[in-house]
Amino acid sequence: MKLSRSSWYRPATSKQAADRAVIEALNALVGKHPRWGFWMCYDRLRLQGYRWNHKRVYRVYKAMKLNLPRRRKRRLPKRVPVPMAVEARANAQWSMDFMSDTLYHGRRFRTLNVLDEGVREALDIVIDTSIPGARVVRTLDRLVQWRGKPDAIRVDNGPEYLSEVFARWCRDQAIRLNYIQPGKSNQNAYIERFNRTFRHEVLDAYVFESLHQVREITRRWIAEYNEERPHDSLGRIPPAMFRRRIETARNSNLELSH
Repeated sequence: MKLSRSSWYRPATSKQAADRAVIEALNALVGKHPRWGFWMCYDRLRLQGYRWNHKRVYRVYKAMKLNLPRRRKRRLPKRVPVPMAVEARANAQWSMDFMSDTLYHGRRFRTLNVLDEGVREALDIVIDTSIPGARVVRTLDRLVQWRGKPDAIRVDNGPEYLSEVFARWCRDQAIRLNYIQPGKSNQNAYIERFNRTFRHEVLDAYVFESLHQVREITRRWIAEYNEERPHDSLGRIPPAMFRRRIETARNSNLELSH
């Protein structure tokens, strides 16, 4: 077979074992200087006395996936937990959250859910393939013109809510932003409970063929949720009926005080 005996009987060697010294040297260097690129690391290794050529070091560098962009952990400011208790009136506090699903042919879409926590009323569900911070602001502008301005908005730490355009809009409107603590979704329990109902009764209940179909079914569901569906925490009446009751009672109290 024209194969030498030494090649046949030579024991197999592991590349990882052969390159262990290179791996350890690169790990030590990248751990100390995470922003350095390959040539900076290679030049430093040569200055430290290592004689490996650049081809060998780059092969190990790629195998360790150090040539790929390294995602840095996003540092968030310290979030103080905000009590879940909210005044039973409209516009005391809104909450927002995103959800996602797919159409029948596999195209993904997102939903932006907006809830009035004080009366548990669904204000809007925006549906599109992309909903950036500017779209969130346009949605809130429209809701404020229709419903009035909330005292506060409760959100998580998603990039749309951390965007400067959203934070600036809240400052200009004098609306307090209540961020939940990272990983503490229970601090946004009102909208999370609403999301579960929307998931069970709409997103998981239908096979959607288009965004128009999702929007139309969601529009009808919001009207039913607000006007017809009894809510346990509101005394088993729909949110819109509960809001009208407390507004009528407040107006009556104001007339008596005058």
